[in-house]
Amino acid sequence: MNANQRSQKPVLFVTGGSRGIGKAIIEKFQSHGWVVAACSTSAQGVQAGGSDLGLVCDVGNSVQVGQTIQSVIRTFGRLDAVINNAGVAGGYSLNPDDDSEWHRVININLNGTYYVSKHALPYLPDYSGRIVNISSVLGLKGVPDAAAYCAAKHGVVGFTRALAHDAAKRHITVNAICPGWVRTDMALTRMQEIGISESNLQKSVPLGRFIEPQEVADLAYFLVASEAAAGLTGQAIALDGGFLA
Repeated sequence: MNANQRSQKPVLFVTGGSRGIGKAIIEKFQSHGWVVAACSTSAQGVQAGGSDLGLVCDVGNSVQVGQTIQSVIRTFGRLDAVINNAGVAGGYSLNPDDDSEWHRVININLNGTYYVSKHALPYLPDYSGRIVNISSVLGLKGVPDAAAYCAAKHGVVGFTRALAHDAAKRHITVNAICPGWVRTDMALTRMQEIGISESNLQKSVPLGRFIEPQEVADLAYFLVASEAAAGLTGQAIALDGGFLA
């Protein structure tokens, strides 16, 4: 498709599209006839995601994000929905001698969501445009040794609620999904870092299991594509097996 053509199919842009939740989102939307553009921080990640258009981008860099959104528009001539999925876990950030962990986690999780949303919003169509931000149950609850991550994910929820008011002027909806523990590489790595097993974590979840990436993708698709979700905006939906209940 050249720059003078416009996709006849709806176009999604998703960040963090190389694996886990991002990859599940790509597959879900493609299976329903959407064209999916995705970004990752490496060419290898872009290839692994299987999107229709893969772009290398650091979401914590506003200039790169703007250029990436422009690439999507030049390629497909439209942009119908955005899912801000890119994120990183973080360890202890209250180091009196080093603020790098704090800034790394805040920049990717919170600033990245802001940069993508602000660059994409002008291209989203009135009435049918959709933004979905992937936050976390830690955007609704605090835990020890995760100050930066909790701050970032709480920020994503606050940003979602505020942006929903602004976007409502154009009848564009903005919602957040707040997953609990999801079976991804990032989650498994984090479990090793904090020295806790999956079986022990599952004991704190009423349903007794982790959420699967496909479940997050299914909810994201509902928020973007279902007519039943057209009146749903400014919400932070906990997909956590009952952890916060």
